[in-house]
Amino acid sequence: MTYTVAVRELCEFTAKEGDLDLRFTPAPTALEGMAGHAQAASRRGPGYRAEVALSGGYLGLQVRGRADGYDAQAQRIDEIKTFKGRLDRQPASHRQLHWAQAKVYGWLLCERDQLTHIDVALVYVEVGTQQETVFTERCSADALRQHFDAHCQRFIAWAEQQVAHRALRDAALNALTFPFGGFRTGQRPLAEAVYKAAVAGRCLLAQAPTGIGKTMGTLFPLLKAAPAQRIDKVFFLAAKTSGRQTALDALARLSDSAPALPLRVLELVARDKACEHPDKACHGESCPLARGFYDRLPAARAAAVATNIESKPAPAFLQARVREVALQHDVCPYYLSQELARWADVVVGDYNYYFDLGGLLHGLAQANQWCTALLVDEAHNLVERGRKMFTAELHPAALAQARSSATAAQHAPVKKALDKVRRAWVALDKAHTAPYTVLKDFPDRLRAALQQCTTTLSEHFTDHPAEPAGALQTFYFDALHLQRMADLLDAHSMVDITQARAAGPHGAPRPGDSVVCIRNLVPAPFLQPRFAAAHTCTLFSATLQPARYYADLLGLPEDHVWVDVESPFAAAQLKVQVARHISTRYTHRSASLAPIVALMAQQFRVRPGNYLAFFSSYDYLQQAAALFADQHPDVPHWAQARRMLEDEQREFLARFTDSGQGIAFAVLGGAFAEGIDLPGNRLIGAFLATLGLPQVNPVNEQIRERMQALFGAGYDYTYLYPGLQKVVQAAGRVIRTPSDEGVVHLMDDRFARDEVRRLLPGWWAVPERNA
Repeated sequence: MTYTVAVRELCEFTAKEGDLDLRFTPAPTALEGMAGHAQAASRRGPGYRAEVALSGGYLGLQVRGRADGYDAQAQRIDEIKTFKGRLDRQPASHRQLHWAQAKVYGWLLCERDQLTHIDVALVYVEVGTQQETVFTERCSADALRQHFDAHCQRFIAWAEQQVAHRALRDAALNALTFPFGGFRTGQRPLAEAVYKAAVAGRCLLAQAPTGIGKTMGTLFPLLKAAPAQRIDKVFFLAAKTSGRQTALDALARLSDSAPALPLRVLELVARDKACEHPDKACHGESCPLARGFYDRLPAARAAAVATNIESKPAPAFLQARVREVALQHDVCPYYLSQELARWADVVVGDYNYYFDLGGLLHGLAQANQWCTALLVDEAHNLVERGRKMFTAELHPAALAQARSSATAAQHAPVKKALDKVRRAWVALDKAHTAPYTVLKDFPDRLRAALQQCTTTLSEHFTDHPAEPAGALQTFYFDALHLQRMADLLDAHSMVDITQARAAGPHGAPRPGDSVVCIRNLVPAPFLQPRFAAAHTCTLFSATLQPARYYADLLGLPEDHVWVDVESPFAAAQLKVQVARHISTRYTHRSASLAPIVALMAQQFRVRPGNYLAFFSSYDYLQQAAALFADQHPDVPHWAQARRMLEDEQREFLARFTDSGQGIAFAVLGGAFAEGIDLPGNRLIGAFLATLGLPQVNPVNEQIRERMQALFGAGYDYTYLYPGLQKVVQAAGRVIRTPSDEGVVHLMDDRFARDEVRRLLPGWWAVPERNA
């Protein structure tokens, strides 16, 4: 057996004990941590070496890692840890883990250099003051070897199991056949492109039409490529629950078709959906599932990966299964699922688990040097989702709630720090009274006040870890994120201030009530390193046109591959009509209602059935629905409402039956404009009363200027491409299978323009003239 494990991974597996304790204690950011390590190294002598690569073995186990520093003259190895606040608040379990890591590095160095003894030091650096606290222990090589052997002995049985699992997994994947009788039209070219990208270690951008089975067409070839490419993990990342469920269904189908396939599939869900005790805090003194978590984790982990569940060679770590195992062993389901991410072959989760600044999957992959493969579902969503991940806002309500909290009232330093932020905010608003202002840089005074405030709050949270402080923590996290994005500010983002609408006594906004924002416009600089960290990645969607737009904004490698999969559908299946007599421009909205309603009613009379009508806003939708109900009360209709709950969304979709009839009114870009499947007679047509163009407003105009400066296509990148992408997604609900037939009415004269027609699917037969 040969199994390689990182020092950190080894010790986290073998040395963690006691409670899960997530009582808030401030932690350094990654940048602060790197700066702290660099500062500590700079204080050592000229012969000091930082980042010392070490490795060693125990039977078939290979342990590797990088020691933070080594002073050969002093014969001392350092394990450097950065922290904020007071070190005496550190849980004993954390110190124990740190010593375990340090002593493993100590043995690896003794073995390499044939030392008889060495000083092992824990160096704690407080990032605010840069003050060091050093704990040193002189250890004999023999004692360190025994320490190393003991930890390896605890891990080696698991390692042997992992090696056996990997061998069985790879053998089964080599023998895996496509689970259906044959590929659908278009599915094979997609699968071939994914496979070739995996073999070449490339990034693939794939536009593939709805209905060809994109999920299976990407998962199957990537799993087939995994053994030869030595891919450790496949991360299937989706924007919505529906996309994650489609992936889980496809993986279940693969498992059913190959009963001997030992593929461990993990479903990652949000914390609020997995928490068993939402009324309790995440520590042993409050939650019974946190008490003794690490003591019971080994048995829970072993049970979760057991191979005798339902006679399958590998269990699916779905939410229900993880919860069942967790409750059997009295551990937290949410944190058990995070632990299982280390041992899964395929992980299905939201974009943020990999792309967010603190993404769990990316962090684990980097720490363990995994060879990973990414599948990014409905990748057109990653532009806006990426922008949101790397945007930071401060809202006056968050500061107001923090200032009015009991903690602020009882602790003068906290109140003073919050008040200083308020004064800086007021001064900023007095200096910039326009409704919307873009600044060249983040304001120095407010930034200094925020830095002082977060330092004060860090100290307070450290000194009072059990004190309830919900509003204070919310503001603290918002301020930290804003400071972090301010540190990373560049041409990819802008700083803006939006004044409140509420007027003061003289009709002006009240100073201090603005929203201060660092707004990301181009997520590429943040996403690019995440793509580069993977062996291969495939981004796929039915709407990735034009490809250059997505490559620019997402930061795809220059050598990425583009494939546009031919549609399996024929033009005769979809009748596309352009209503040139209708304008849905904002100034023409009122005049457009009557012809829109007339066209919808006429189509329904010609062919009764189920239709979806899409509008640019809820107001526009409600006006059209009210007029339709008044003029055609005999035609069934129903409408999407604001902030619909999941049960209400299911009821909305349940009305689309094979024998049903009626028109559903929905908002373009909303829950019903993509990710829903209504084949056959469940949906036979769609009305698009909008080009989907984002609203012209000061923010979007600033985006347009920045897109023009960066890419030379300001209007297209800001308005045209995002709008038409939504239109094509919505219209794509109509034709889902090769036997479907339907109609799409594009209700705006601008759909006849050449620059718009070029962005519509090539298989659509869009009439040159109004039919």
